[in-house]
Amino acid sequence: MPEPSKKAVSAFTKKPKTTEATTGGSAIFEAETEKAGIKVKWQRAGAEITESKKYIIKSEGNKHSLTINNIEKDDDVTYAVIAGSSKVKFELKVKEPEKSEAVLPTEASSASAVLDAESAPAVTGSPPPPTDSIQKSVPTSEIQPELPLDPIGLFVTRPQDGEVSVGGNITFTAIVAGASLLKKPSVKWFKGKWMDLGNKVGTHLQLHDHYDRNNKVYVFEMQIIDAKMTYAGGYRCEVSTKDKFDSCNFNLIVNETPAAGDMDIRTTFRRVAEGHEEGGELNFSALLKKSSFLRSVNRTETKTESQPSVDVWEILRNAPPSEYEKIAFQYGITDLRGLLKRLKRMKKEEKKSTAFLKKLDPAYQVDKGQKIKFTVDVANPDADVKWLKNGQEIQVSGSKYIFEAVGNKRILTINHCSLADDAAYQCVIGEEKSFTELFVREPPVLIIHPLEDQMVMVGERVEFECEVSEEGATVKWQKDGTELTREAAFKYRFKKDGKKHYLIINESTKEDSGHYSVKTNGGESVAELFVQEKKLEVYQSIADLTVKARDQAVFKCEVSDENVKGIWLKNGKEVIPNERIKISHIGRIHKLTIDDVTPEDEADYSFIPEGFAYNVSAKLQFLEIKIDFVPREEPPKIHLDCMGQSPDTIVVVAGNKLRLDVPISGDPIPSVIWQKVKKNSDSVQSSDDSRNPTGTSSDLSNENKLLSESEGRVRVEMHEDHCVFIIEGAEKQDEGVYRVTVKNPAGEDKADITVKVIDVPDPPEAPKILNIGEDYCSVEWQPPSFDGGQPVLGYILERKKKKSYRWMRLNFDLLKELSYEAKRMIEGVVYEMRVYAVNSIGMSRPSLPSAPFMPIAPPSEPTHFTVEDVSDSTITLKWRPPERIGAGGLDGYIVEYCKERSTDWIPAIYGLTERTSILIKDLVTGDKLYFRVKAINLAGESEPAITKEPITIREIVQRPKIWLPRYLRQTLMKKVGETINIVIPFQGKPRPRVTWMKGGQALESKDVGIRNSNTDTILFIRKAERHHSGTYEVAVQIENMEDKVTITIQIADKPGPPQNVKIVDVWGFNVALEWTPPQDDGNAQILGYTIQKADKKTMEWYTVSDHYRRTNCVVSDLIMGNEYYFRVFSENSWGLSETAATTKTPVYIQKTGTIYKPPSYKEYDFSEPPKFTHPLANRSVIAGYNATLSCALRGIPKPKIFWYKNKVDLSGDAKYRMFSKQGVLTLEIRKPTPFDSGCYTCKAVNDSGEAEIECRLDVRAPQ
Repeated sequence: MPEPSKKAVSAFTKKPKTTEATTGGSAIFEAETEKAGIKVKWQRAGAEITESKKYIIKSEGNKHSLTINNIEKDDDVTYAVIAGSSKVKFELKVKEPEKSEAVLPTEASSASAVLDAESAPAVTGSPPPPTDSIQKSVPTSEIQPELPLDPIGLFVTRPQDGEVSVGGNITFTAIVAGASLLKKPSVKWFKGKWMDLGNKVGTHLQLHDHYDRNNKVYVFEMQIIDAKMTYAGGYRCEVSTKDKFDSCNFNLIVNETPAAGDMDIRTTFRRVAEGHEEGGELNFSALLKKSSFLRSVNRTETKTESQPSVDVWEILRNAPPSEYEKIAFQYGITDLRGLLKRLKRMKKEEKKSTAFLKKLDPAYQVDKGQKIKFTVDVANPDADVKWLKNGQEIQVSGSKYIFEAVGNKRILTINHCSLADDAAYQCVIGEEKSFTELFVREPPVLIIHPLEDQMVMVGERVEFECEVSEEGATVKWQKDGTELTREAAFKYRFKKDGKKHYLIINESTKEDSGHYSVKTNGGESVAELFVQEKKLEVYQSIADLTVKARDQAVFKCEVSDENVKGIWLKNGKEVIPNERIKISHIGRIHKLTIDDVTPEDEADYSFIPEGFAYNVSAKLQFLEIKIDFVPREEPPKIHLDCMGQSPDTIVVVAGNKLRLDVPISGDPIPSVIWQKVKKNSDSVQSSDDSRNPTGTSSDLSNENKLLSESEGRVRVEMHEDHCVFIIEGAEKQDEGVYRVTVKNPAGEDKADITVKVIDVPDPPEAPKILNIGEDYCSVEWQPPSFDGGQPVLGYILERKKKKSYRWMRLNFDLLKELSYEAKRMIEGVVYEMRVYAVNSIGMSRPSLPSAPFMPIAPPSEPTHFTVEDVSDSTITLKWRPPERIGAGGLDGYIVEYCKERSTDWIPAIYGLTERTSILIKDLVTGDKLYFRVKAINLAGESEPAITKEPITIREIVQRPKIWLPRYLRQTLMKKVGETINIVIPFQGKPRPRVTWMKGGQALESKDVGIRNSNTDTILFIRKAERHHSGTYEVAVQIENMEDKVTITIQIADKPGPPQNVKIVDVWGFNVALEWTPPQDDGNAQILGYTIQKADKKTMEWYTVSDHYRRTNCVVSDLIMGNEYYFRVFSENSWGLSETAATTKTPVYIQKTGTIYKPPSYKEYDFSEPPKFTHPLANRSVIAGYNATLSCALRGIPKPKIFWYKNKVDLSGDAKYRMFSKQGVLTLEIRKPTPFDSGCYTCKAVNDSGEAEIECRLDVRAPQ
């Protein structure tokens, strides 16, 4: 199994482990290296260890060991072993030898047990170790405990719940089995349901991973540094591989202060002397050193009768301060000052917020550009609320911040969130604060214009360009997976221009070749850079020249690179141009021209390209004209040795100039006739010329024309002692045999000259693309129709992206074959190919591009192929899309089946299906069939996903079960006229029979609709009426198996008006009213009444009291001398009654002067002790869903309520919410777990007494 790419490879295959040993014994540390002969060093506390009697160092092949003899307490330090660049640290833990009399007497007190523990460290109750183990302890590194295997999923060890104090550090570890994985799994850490912690790594959060070779597991760690209260909550770890997925939830608890120790406080504050008697000095340093040991002793020691098991802290908490000294003396606690300080700290409890009913959540997350709302519930609607951002108050500024106050809610809205809004926020009311943190998430930055492949020569400038979707976005450049930065030599330059980003390499080298990528948080683009060594080719070399005096000499050289400069040398010295000597450079052609040649110009000339260890040279010969006396009658003679070539054949490159100097002699001066001899006939093209210096000329491509012109592309120039045959820009039709004839009276002479014109080949035909794969294709082409007169040496292949203009060369060595396999292409990108033919003259023009093509590959096989349902003649299959679909997309799926022991696959449907599930019908009952599914795209079919075992086509009987929705487990309340639509899912095979009952009779009402399907039943009432109220029973039955549930429906309406409203009494400014409840309560409980009054003069009604629960009331503050009418509305949960009951006659309020003497009443004592009118009921709930416990209470004055779980007060626990409304007490438990099961008690206390009631809550795990 390969290690993760980021993990450095260690030189050790076996590492020494931390070992425990006793003083006087010995310890052995062993290590093994990958290779034998590696020099290994051992260190102690950073200093190298030399071999001695105490330290014995051995090395045998790749095995190395260190033995430490006569171990002392000073040997308890850190050791290390070093091999090459690898270093492994380990420790030696030294402990004192155990004594045989370490067993404590059972009669001893807890105080003496602690003191004995200080003098004798081994108090575990186990016998002392044997002598052999003291002399030589075996290293624990040799025994590696097996990691616990997780039978479900990928985890070997799952992260566990943790607890940490504010400011502390904690690490969560997840271990994943790696023996069966082909590559490193992907792990993500989340807080809550949605907050990905991968982009929150920083000062307070670190993520680490490494691979353990010995156990073949991957270890992933999440470290929280300097914890805060807002870090508390639920976390999740998700791990995924190619075909598996697993997750694990765990919780983090952050405490305000460290929890109290486990030591017995009487032991902590007791003074103990050497003789195990109480007294002496209190040794706090010994307590600190032995705190961990004391905890283990106190957990294991046996409580005796002399030290009863009592909770002293509970006694001190409930006792008055005057009793502290007495209690301390009774339980042997003498350090009273330390006790009081610690008791004061323990009495500090977190105060419940009085200003906030609901605070802000610990954190919020919002996308950039969106808006976010912070909402708090305040206790006082008139309270002054301030909002702070990073400690600074937020002021109203335009539409950025909006402050709202709705009832007791205070809302802060932040519009158009930007990265500047990513901060800490506070809501302040008086001295109380509510904190939260806002995380602004940027939208993904997409790559609009991707990178393009490039091919350059060494030293050239490289510029990669890409365009992204947002200006100013941050991008990351990488080369072969390694991030690029600005180095000291400024090798890489990064440039931004709006949405465009550039990577510039000024002078490329061979090492710069590779894959370059640009990454954003929303995409990636990859391109390849080829850096080729400069290789210069000489297409036309300079040739030796022989010239006469006053003539012109031209040296011409053509190279492959038009940017290459060069120098000309004459006998090794640089040629300096002047009026007679000229140097020119046009494109790929370099020329040296010498006019009026003199004998001094005869030398060796060389051309050296600049930057290349390469040169071409030629010789210039000066032809001296010797005048000899000849007789007057000398026959003509042709001398063809002046060019230094064979006179039979002259080769000229197409496009170049052919100049042939033919020296002649004869007296008198002979006439010259030039003829082009045709190969297949005796006919020639001729020209008869005298010694006229201008000569005659004709175009050889036209027959029967005299060579009479001295100007033109093909011409002949005549001189006294020679003639010159010139072809400007040689072409293919100029090829052939030329015959020159010289005549005079003394005779004639002839010579045949063969001229051969060679050229670059014709371009080949467009190449053909045959075999296309995921990142490769096969290319074939045909040879060119004309090879240019020279054999084709090979071919050059180029490719480019369809929408690009840059062609990239695929081969640097000529291809000898007529086919090539192009690789390293990007899937889904459209490419074109073209080819060049190369001969000794040069490279042809490019061929026409090939037809555009796209490298694609078939998708991978579908995943999670399972059987969902089977009946006697049908089967339902489902699957998930392939993990790799590719650029070719997905056209659909093919589903096939075959019988057991058969190889004939039968299509289940005709054509393709785009769905990921299918119902196959008309199958034979009892057949055993295999099923498979294949994904299809442009590239073809994927590998099939096949069922592992044959599936028997037969109905599977499933016991009927009704899954009653949670909201139907209580009474369903609806208003008259509303629509009722109840959906009740169930299971069972074959399809169950569903029956509905109401009141024990079958439900057959015409206005009630019932619809049944294979998986659910629906009760539908278009307009509910009161007679629809009642208990409904639903039953599903399969043969003799049945399941039933009951549903209670209550249809209610507004109540009728109260009855018999009458005036009971009138006195002063007051009127006493009385009435009786309404005859029709609307099928719901009457919640109260609304009383209104109206002056007889205006008859405008004003509400005196609403939600009034009694049937009598006193209306006060009436105006003397006015007459009043009164009316009363009744109210239930659906609203006020449509009409009101009104007094028949007005009531007159007498004017001032009337003396009213109220009767004297004896003051009545309304006080009443608490009494529960409705008890708590035992409940059984499912874990993960909020649960409530409710009861009803009566008592005057209003009692104070306390809730307990297993006798533990729940007031300060944020998981529980307590409500009290009109005598109904409710305890809400948020998302209970099985740990929340137990006995819950409600206690009510007032001045008249107290009462309590309890119930049992069972929390069961979901099935």
